[in-house]
Amino acid sequence: MENQKDPIIEALQRAVRRLLRLVVILSVLVVLIPILLLNLSTINNFFGSFGENDLRPQIVDTIAIINTETRETSMFWSPPSLNLITDDKLLDEVIYGKELIMHTAYYLGPKGTVAQQSNGLNCQNCHLNAGTKVFGNNYGSVASTYPKLRARSGKMESIEKRVNDCFERSLNGKALATNSPEMKAIVAYLKYIGRNVKKGEKAVGSGLKDITLLSRAADPEKGKIVYENQCASCHQTNGEGTKDEYGREFIYPALWGNESFNDAAGLYRISNMAKYVKYNMPFGISHENPTLSDEDSWDVAAYVVSMPRPHKNTPKDWPDKSKKPMDHPFGPYTDKFSEKQHKYGPFQELAKK
Repeated sequence: MENQKDPIIEALQRAVRRLLRLVVILSVLVVLIPILLLNLSTINNFFGSFGENDLRPQIVDTIAIINTETRETSMFWSPPSLNLITDDKLLDEVIYGKELIMHTAYYLGPKGTVAQQSNGLNCQNCHLNAGTKVFGNNYGSVASTYPKLRARSGKMESIEKRVNDCFERSLNGKALATNSPEMKAIVAYLKYIGRNVKKGEKAVGSGLKDITLLSRAADPEKGKIVYENQCASCHQTNGEGTKDEYGREFIYPALWGNESFNDAAGLYRISNMAKYVKYNMPFGISHENPTLSDEDSWDVAAYVVSMPRPHKNTPKDWPDKSKKPMDHPFGPYTDKFSEKQHKYGPFQELAKK
């Protein structure tokens, strides 16, 4: 047993080795701890950045977004929110006016719950998004420009007169009493949504967006093909439109026939119809991304206005014949051009007069 080590000596050796390791560790800590304390913030930032993008919500510069939205949208008119109305009575009246614009037939159509004044179309069928869509025949300039002198009547007209023109022409119905709750509500709505436009000025993006004149006459036969491909799925092959499940009001309006607008309405003028179609149809497109070409828009407009519809006698329209629009389809005129050319074009020569 000469090679067996003394247990006491081995125990002492192990103790010494442990002590040496402890001394080394303490020496390292004595050196590192001050360094760590001096650089604690830097270390914290370094390790804290790991996974930050995944685990924390991103901080968004909302001011920049708001400013961007303002720059992008402020070039066109938009109506003030109804939530800004603090007068409960006015709020109720404006909301009712908006309802009448959106669901005219429900209240005033052939099956109207209030009266039977109109043909089943809604004002919104022609004035999109309750009359607020940019270049969607909107009401942005009504409050700021009325009352005004209109060449069609040769008289100063109020908002009430303008509303009743639509009831008698576009809705092929009867005028509302000017003191009726319905007329008051519609006027309150029109005045409220146009209150942010200065008196005498026109809202940017109101009415209809201009379209280039064709070098030829608009062609109803070509327009029929466009209609069948682009329009018939909503307005039906025979132009009768699509009604709701109760048959009370139109979802997609009748474009001709007994339930459509009559031939004294503004959209019976081919230029208005072409502009409206170009920048609003098929339903859902915007003026920024039209899908129809200028030619297709003119041609399909020609097809629609060539179809039968109610007639309204208007012997007092345009007392000054020289002020008739170039595409007013009924004579007499102060120029040499025929009714057909006034209705379908070409309009270049007419536009010069």
